[in-house]
Amino acid sequence: MTYDRLVCANCAAPVSQGRCPVCRANRERLQQEGSPFAGLNPVTLIALLVVLVGALALVARTA
Repeated sequence: MTYDRLVCANCAAPVSQGRCPVCRANRERLQQEGSPFAGLNPVTLIALLVVLVGALALVARTA
């Protein structure tokens, strides 16, 4: 889940805005816990997906 949709229970503002100390702390925690693919842009993810599908097709063809 991305933090841009989360609402802070302390100040009732979106966590992504970081209005209070609780928001800022949670925003930092969520950024540190991000997935390994969070830093990749969509074009890179699509290219990886195409390579994966191609490899699967090659394996299925030879088997």
